Amino acid sequence: MPDTAHRLKNISESVIREMTRVAERYEGINLSQGFPDFDPPPELILAAERALREGHNQYAITWGSPRFRQALARKQSHFMGFPIDPERNVTVTCGSTEAIVASVMAVCNPGDKIAIFSPFYENYAPAIAFSGGKTVYIHLEPPDFIFDFDELQRIFKQGLKALILCNPANPSGKVFKLKELEMIAALAQEYDTFVITDEVYEHIIYPPNQHVYIASLPGMFERTISCSSLSKTYSITGWRLGYVIASPQISDEVRKVHDFLTVGAPAPLQEAAVTALDFPISYYQQIQHEYSRRKEIFLGYLRDAGLQFTEPHGAYYVMVDISAFVKNRNTRVGFANDSEFCLWMAKEIGVVGVPGSSFFYEPVNTLIRLNFAKTNETLAAAGERLLRLGQIF
Repeated sequence: MPDTAHRLKNISESVIREMTRVAERYEGINLSQGFPDFDPPPELILAAERALREGHNQYAITWGSPRFRQALARKQSHFMGFPIDPERNVTVTCGSTEAIVASVMAVCNPGDKIAIFSPFYENYAPAIAFSGGKTVYIHLEPPDFIFDFDELQRIFKQGLKALILCNPANPSGKVFKLKELEMIAALAQEYDTFVITDEVYEHIIYPPNQHVYIASLPGMFERTISCSSLSKTYSITGWRLGYVIASPQISDEVRKVHDFLTVGAPAPLQEAAVTALDFPISYYQQIQHEYSRRKEIFLGYLRDAGLQFTEPHGAYYVMVDISAFVKNRNTRVGFANDSEFCLWMAKEIGVVGVPGSSFFYEPVNTLIRLNFAKTNETLAAAGERLLRLGQIF
């Protein structure tokens, strides 16, 4: 039997999705995979029902139905602060995952260097590997996850083809400040580098933090490939509606990859999602308020349990420090690493998180990621269980 592809040798299955299976195995509260446990707005569900009954059940145009692209362009033009052409700048994908894969494949040649910040969302390195590229890591220093400009400049000098920028960041909850984005933009222009963004949490920001689209900075639209999705903003992670916004020249290349990768995103769901894209500005203010409330509820339980954590500025995850539970500490319970701790916590506490080591290039094994995009009832149940951790050390 011949060998399988060498580029897959160092790629493992998703740790995040594995922890969802662990949650099912132990019937634990799943705070691992990044989805809410509540329904999307009811008018969006009704719109999906109408779309199915009104004949939107065959292929849409490969790069997205016209109505969807037009609605998305209206909405993003408002938030991004510059005009977006639905015909020339927008490509609709099967979630932001495909958006990023298609974008990397559109710009990356075998051997090209693509940089990502560490900690990182686990899909980025595989996307680079699929394209034959080489991943370069930029260190973010906990707990504030700040990068060193000199290190960043040295990495750009190596000849980067692209930088993947997750903002707000998963898993850290970091929101890149304007000054940081300006530094990145200046280096991208100086060294002729693409910036591929992952901005799926663009509307989940905790005041006084503000999200700035790097594509909106001077000279950056032409070299920025903005990837996002509707999954988090409208609580429809299973609909798999993502998109790429880029210059016409880049969009043409992304569309080639997308066309042969997935052909197109679900047509009836594109039609239904127009309803969401036309929501008033008050909707985005409301979800910011709701997620701020959920964050405070959940972090309150973590404080009551005596757990240390980094308060997120955006997204809906919190990184919890489990150093007190790791071996070689003066505690009654010790674990070899974060993976062992997460399995124990799933089985004995009934709460499931993600080992932080799956997000770091560096040897970090004393952090776990927990997701608080949950109902009040789920947060209360998980919080009560986590209080038991405070009794262990």
